Parts: sequence; structure tokens; C-alpha cells
Amino acid sequence: MTREMKDAMAAAVRDFRLPRYGEIPNVGLYLEQVTKYICDCLAPLGDVTITGSMISNYVKRGLVDNPVKKQYGRGQIACLIYIAVAKNVLSLDNIDLLMEMQRRTYDLQVAYDYFCAEFENLLYFVFGLKSAPDTVGTEATDEKLMLRNTIITVAHKIYLDMCFRALDGGADER
Repeated sequence: MTREMKDAMAAAVRDFRLPRYGEIPNVGLYLEQVTKYICDCLAPLGDVTITGSMISNYVKRGLVDNPVKKQYGRGQIACLIYIAVAKNVLSLDNIDLLMEMQRRTYDLQVAYDYFCAEFENLLYFVFGLKSAPDTVGTEATDEKLMLRNTIITVAHKIYLDMCFRALDGGADER
């Protein structure tokens, strides 16, 4: 892989930032709007996406609360962003277990904002934008360790997917 390819991949995530809980719209978004919002947030990561049918399935499984008058609020959108990221490396059953652990230990806003900070931290590290990951949070709990390992696995998968796309694109140019 060339230095230019690596630089382009790093540039794709350099300015990546997930919206914090308080920045997520809380006006009630319809399914199509939620899908577009989440896909737009995750677009720099490549194949990390979500569809309307996926969201409906997550609601049916009880991973996300039912919409109110067909509209999704801030808490539901935060959960869906987490699911869209985690589903790349975890089964829905394991996502459900992690979310249940979160509900027992942390309020949704605190847990989601921690997830965002840790995800960005580990993504920047995996893509070589920082030499070592920062310590995020103050407590060292099993829940945080499991989340950190989930996130670092996702970050590595995103990195590898981008490498393979870059290499495949490089082959097309020859």
C-alpha cells in the first residue's frame, strides 16, 4: 500500500466526529429521516450503514423503543447509531446484552457520549492519527472494557475494509 493510499484513508477519518447526545435532533424524526441522518453521520467510515428495514427489525426485537407517532427521538437515534457501528462485529444478541449492561450501569446520555469519545479515540489510533489511544473515562469496569474491545474491533474492521477498497481501486487503475 502506498503512502498516498494511507494518507487518503487517514484523511477520511481525520475530521470524523459522531454527534454527541445533546446534538442529536430531538424533534421526532420519521424512519426515512433517521436512516438518512445516521447514514450521513457514518458516511466517512465506508460500509457502516443502516436501513429502514434494519431499524424496524431492531424495534421489533426490542433493541430500540417503539417510535411515538412513527417518530424517533434523541435516545432512540443514539441507540441506533451505536447499533449501526456495533453490528459490524457483534451479533444482535450480544448487542442486546451490552445494551442491557449499559442500562443497569449508566444513563443513556453518559453511555452514548462515552461511546462517541472512545470510538473517535480508537479510530484515530488505528488509522495512525495518534501514537497511542487516550484513556477515556475514569472507571475501569468490565462494561467499559467490553465496549472498548468492541470499538477497537470495529475500528480495525473499518481500517481493513478501507485498505482492501484502496488496493482494489489501485488494481483497477493499472
